[in-house]
Amino acid sequence: MKDEFIWWKHGVIYQIYPRSFFDSNDDGIGDLQGIIRKLDYLDELGINAIWLSPINMSPMCDFGYDISDYTAIDPIFGTMDDFDELLKKAHQKGMKIIMDLVLNHTSDLHPWFLASKESIHNPKRDWYIWKDGKKDTPPNNWICILGNSAWKWDETTCQYYLHSFLEQQPDLNWRNSEMKNAMFQNVKFWLDKRVDGFRLDVVNYLIKDEHFRNNPTRLGMVLFQKHVFNRDQSETHELLKELRQLIDKYPGKMLVGEITTFPPADPKLSARFLGNGENELHLAFDFSLIYRWWNARLFYRCIKKWNNYVPGKGWPCYVLSNHDQHRSASKYGSGKDVDKRTRVAATLLLTLRGTPFIYYGEEIGMTNLKISRKEICDPVGKKYWPFFSGRDISRGPMNWSTEIHAGFSKTMPWLPICKNLEKVNVKTQKKDRYSLLNFYKNLISLRKKKRALSMGEWIPVLKGYNGILGYYRVYNNEKLFVILNFTRKERKINIHDPGQWKVRLSTHRFVNTYFNDLNFTTAPYEATILEFIGRF
Repeated sequence: MKDEFIWWKHGVIYQIYPRSFFDSNDDGIGDLQGIIRKLDYLDELGINAIWLSPINMSPMCDFGYDISDYTAIDPIFGTMDDFDELLKKAHQKGMKIIMDLVLNHTSDLHPWFLASKESIHNPKRDWYIWKDGKKDTPPNNWICILGNSAWKWDETTCQYYLHSFLEQQPDLNWRNSEMKNAMFQNVKFWLDKRVDGFRLDVVNYLIKDEHFRNNPTRLGMVLFQKHVFNRDQSETHELLKELRQLIDKYPGKMLVGEITTFPPADPKLSARFLGNGENELHLAFDFSLIYRWWNARLFYRCIKKWNNYVPGKGWPCYVLSNHDQHRSASKYGSGKDVDKRTRVAATLLLTLRGTPFIYYGEEIGMTNLKISRKEICDPVGKKYWPFFSGRDISRGPMNWSTEIHAGFSKTMPWLPICKNLEKVNVKTQKKDRYSLLNFYKNLISLRKKKRALSMGEWIPVLKGYNGILGYYRVYNNEKLFVILNFTRKERKINIHDPGQWKVRLSTHRFVNTYFNDLNFTTAPYEATILEFIGRF
């Protein structure tokens, strides 16, 4: 087995939502200088790479996912000089920088779209998706993220343009080679700046059915349609192969893609975007664990299925929360069990075979915001309140201390602060050797020391029955065993594997405690990692 450390495979990646990480200029919004000031914190945590949610120029209709200039930094976050400083200082600390790259659509204020909508004869008209139709009759039945038609009528040219998301986010036409080449030049701009990789937003939406056929409906209702023709087209894979060829011209760079699916997720679909494992995405997100409730057997089945679908030359990755989903402490937590479950979840995330992605604040146990209607910023939340409060709930300002505004800013933040601030903050947890933050640090440190955890085989032996997950991680002569109790009850473990086993990390046991066999009783919500030392 190769010993080469590949940062995007064997490292730990940390997602930052820049608006909410740290506000350096006290305007209530996080920024690049704020991230620079917290690089020492991230270095102490032990992460290998930072994924930044969008920081490009944007009118912020969708908080950066509507880009009006792909090669500029939005003044809300700072300047290009600030970005260059962040990149340089992160690299000096051995951390990589991954940028969010929105390829499916631009802002409706992007110069390309402003030109495109001027006239049906404009050279950039075909850079976006325009179709004929009557004013009150869209070209087909496709719906956007808000549940209404994905087509917007343009009075000037009397055609519809497609927007799979907000109407301020017109979809690009990836069948147009001029547009594709122009976008690839944007990608090269950042690669030439020595950015280390890209997270591709909604990558399975890039190419649509060339005949624009109606999506089939469920129960005859357009709102519950099957997304057959507006995404997941086979031509997308050819496009990704071209993009991969560009990326591969820059050694050590990577692509990770969001494959948008609804619960219960679709690992088979996500795995397709890895190609043969070497010719499309380097990593693809499968949201199966995010969409599952707290249940060891369900988790095992998701992990097993995902591993089965990932191609032989490919590599899995795992995520428990992100900027669009519930925070894991709220999703998996239950009253007094929250802290215990977050430790089990953290151990799972950082000991599976695959790249772990940590969403900012997960390492201190941040929970969903409790947010009122007047505090909602997310357009999806505004649309569906009170049935769905939107994505703001997982985007709250980072809890740095118990000071006013959680030490995030000296002024009122753009979103409210989490209510559980007293214990769930960095300053308090840094001082507590038994805190969740220090547990994360110890986990990441152990993962770095033990190649079995970052590179080794994953061999499951306890497959979620009775609330227990147990698996080996094996690399050459190094063998570790991970045991996770998902329940409030003690569970008896009886695996005949005699020899000296040493506790390397545990929620309940002293480090360096020895066992003569994998035959013991786990405490409720116990997470323990043991290393095989040798036979008697």
